[in-house]
Amino acid sequence: MVPDVIRARRSIRRYLPAKVDEEIVQTLLAAAADAPSSHNRQPWRFVVLRPDEHKAQLANAMGERLRADRTRDGDRADVIEADVARSFARITGAPIVIAVCLTLRDVDQYPDAKRNQAEFLMAVQSTAMAVQNLLLAAHDAGLGACWMCAPLFCPDAVSTALALPADWQPQALVTVGYPADGGKPYQRRPLADLVKTAEAER
Repeated sequence: MVPDVIRARRSIRRYLPAKVDEEIVQTLLAAAADAPSSHNRQPWRFVVLRPDEHKAQLANAMGERLRADRTRDGDRADVIEADVARSFARITGAPIVIAVCLTLRDVDQYPDAKRNQAEFLMAVQSTAMAVQNLLLAAHDAGLGACWMCAPLFCPDAVSTALALPADWQPQALVTVGYPADGGKPYQRRPLADLVKTAEAER
């Protein structure tokens, strides 16, 4: 049986205005930092946003980039503005926003691009595992959370808005708070479509 903490978790996008205690936030971050990582390099870094003005500053910076990108794509102005408004509401409507970043400061360096790219991908994978720990810990604490990958489309805007250190690369945002609803049920493909069993040589 899949554990309830995994099966019952949902992506929550609307939150109650109730404050999330700092002790709980630290517990979530500690759970994230307990994730496995390649070579134990622990490349994840976190920025916790609480004040409304900080969240709005980030949301506005990301919205400007989203608007510019979609305008270049030739999308309709009303569709673009609805998308920007939805993104702004999701970020600013959460009591807590955690910006998840990675750093390559401690990873192995090689003279060739192929192995350096592998090290980068290992850092990405490690950071994603930290995010999963965070999401599960939030659910276990009675909180809702949602993983947003939008920073990948505008890393420079996020870096500037958050005044990140030069080596911190934005990967995701995780919104956190007490859920205002139960989230949408999810569907997963059957395992039979996803798993191939290696057969022994004869």
